[in-house]
This record gives sequence, C-alpha cells and structure tokens, in this order.
Amino acid sequence: MTESPGGSANVPSRDRRRFPGISSRSYEHPADRSALVALRKLSGFDTVFKTLSGLLPERSLRLLFLSDSVRVGEQQFAHLNDMLRDACYILDLEKVPPMYVNQDPQPNAMCIGLDEPIIVVTTGLVELLDEEEMRAVIGHEVGHALSGHAVYRTILLFLTNLALKVAWIPLGNVAIMAIVTALREWFRKSELSADRAGLLVGQDLQASMRGLMKLAGGNHLHEMNVDAFLKQADEYEAGGDLRDSVLKILNLLPRSHPFTTVRAAELKKWAASRDYQRIMDGHYPRRDEDKDTSVSDSFRDSAAHYADSVRNSKDPLMGLVRDIAGGAGDLGGKLRDTVFRGGTRSDGPGSGNNGSGGSDRPEAS
Repeated sequence: MTESPGGSANVPSRDRRRFPGISSRSYEHPADRSALVALRKLSGFDTVFKTLSGLLPERSLRLLFLSDSVRVGEQQFAHLNDMLRDACYILDLEKVPPMYVNQDPQPNAMCIGLDEPIIVVTTGLVELLDEEEMRAVIGHEVGHALSGHAVYRTILLFLTNLALKVAWIPLGNVAIMAIVTALREWFRKSELSADRAGLLVGQDLQASMRGLMKLAGGNHLHEMNVDAFLKQADEYEAGGDLRDSVLKILNLLPRSHPFTTVRAAELKKWAASRDYQRIMDGHYPRRDEDKDTSVSDSFRDSAAHYADSVRNSKDPLMGLVRDIAGGAGDLGGKLRDTVFRGGTRSDGPGSGNNGSGGSDRPEAS
C-alpha cells in the first residue's frame, strides 16, 4: 500500500509483491547490464558525460511538457498517478518521477532527463491500453528510471535530431550516425530490460503480452491470439535464408525499439526462467551491493548470453556462424545452399549428385 502526499492511502487493485532495495541488475538484459556496469565503473564518467551534455535542451524539454502537456497527479489522470506511485513502491524507487500525458495519437511512452528522469505517455497509449496493460507500461518506464537509462535516452534523442539537421554535411553526419547507431543498439537491449521491470510491477504476464499485441495490431484483441502472435516471432527468426537475415538487420538498424513479436517472445522466455522465479521469491541483488559489482563478471554473463543465443538461434545467419565456429568442412557449399536454397543440403540418393568424377557435391539449382 502506498501513501499519497495528503496522507491518504492508495490501495492497489490487487496484492502484488514488493522488492525492497532491488537493484536494476536483477532484471537487466545481459547485454544492457554489461554496458551499464562498465560505464558506471569508469571514474568520473557520469560527471564528464553530463558536462559534455550541457548543450542539451533539458530545461527546454521540461518547460515544454509543463506548458503543453498534462501533468499527472491527484487531480489530473489520478488513476495513472496511482499506478505510477504503486510502480515506484514495488521497485522501491525513492523519488517518484514527474509524469506527463502528451496529446499524440501515436501510442508511445518514454523516460528522459539528465539530472532527474521524467516520464511521458501519449494519449494514444492511454486510450489503447486497459488498466493492467498500462500498469506494465508504467512499470517499464520506472524500470528505465531505476536503471539510469534516461540520460542515454536523452542523448540519443538529441543526436538523432542533430543528425537530421547536419545531414547535408557528409563527414559530420557519418560521425554522428555512428554514435546514434551504437546508442540504438544499446537502447534496444535496454527495452528488453524495461519490459522485465514492467512484468515485475504488473506481475501479470498476459497483460504484458496483450499490451505488446496492441502496440503491433491496435485495439482488436478479439481478432488476435497470444499463441499465434508468439508463433510469428518463431517464424521471423527461423524463416528465409541469408538474404532475409541481412534484411532483418537492415530493418532493425533505424529502430530504437526491438520488434514487438521479438519483445513478447523474450519476455515470455524470461518469465519462465529461474531468474524470474528467484526474484518473485525475494532472492535478488540489492542496490547497496552495486558498488561491488564485477565488470568482468558482467561481461562474462553477456558473452555467455550471446554464445547461447548463437547456439540456439534458428536464424540462417546464426546457423552459418555456428558452422564456421565448428569448422564446417564444405563451407563453400554450405554458404551457397544457405543463401540460395534457404536451408541445409542433403547428400545421398536424390540429392542432385551428377555422379561424375566421384564428386559428392550437388549441383546448384
């Protein structure tokens, strides 16, 4: 139960577990966590980073939302205010960030700010989601705040806008876009982390799944099915050939968020994991232990995650990477068949061997 500034109690609609002193390391995606731990361990990094970021129009952003959006509170969007305070209570975030509702039909939410995070949700999102779905989204944004993502998200927004303004300067644009691309790759991983935080706050996997489906297909739940939606993620990962693998990468590069089907599949996988169950049982890293975090351990966890991803991936490109790592004997034929046939070869009767010269390599189709 949370206490409002006036002393009245805001009782959650149902009992949910609380995680006192929880560290963001508990839910952070391995790739996200290793990057953040490394940054936090650099002596004076945050000070230098914020000094160099002094040109960012943070005060302007705050004034803009204050003057042209609706600030959530006890008298405005009170139900969102209750959800926000409840999310901060569950994740034990001491200072409740200001939250604004901005008029925009595009469903979206973000957590930005250099000195202090602020959360912004659009009217399109408020109108699209039900209470439990919205609770997961607000938990998602509070997770960003707890992880310290707001600073880097603000930098990304600024640099993206700057890249558009200097697009006519070839070298300047290339340099900025290189940084933007790297930040986007990190931010996509941070979104997977924040999805996990949203689940810890909402503690309703189906609501999280519904919210992601609505972001993909709109407010037509009667026309959608969670299992079928998740099958799309499997088909996306496994389908096609190397050309499709390259196209997937090119489609993803301009995006700040992972694809919704991929997010849903990742979240469901984490919800079924031992890590999630341990958190729900009250066994998780505490914030007061963050200073003792080992950078090498975090990078080791990240490397193990990527190795496991390559090992278990159904993507044709990852399959080729496994073959290269395993020293595939007929790599040229494997590459040709993966690119042009979208699958593996089969040698033996009926495989297309011409029988000449004792060669066991099938002819290209």
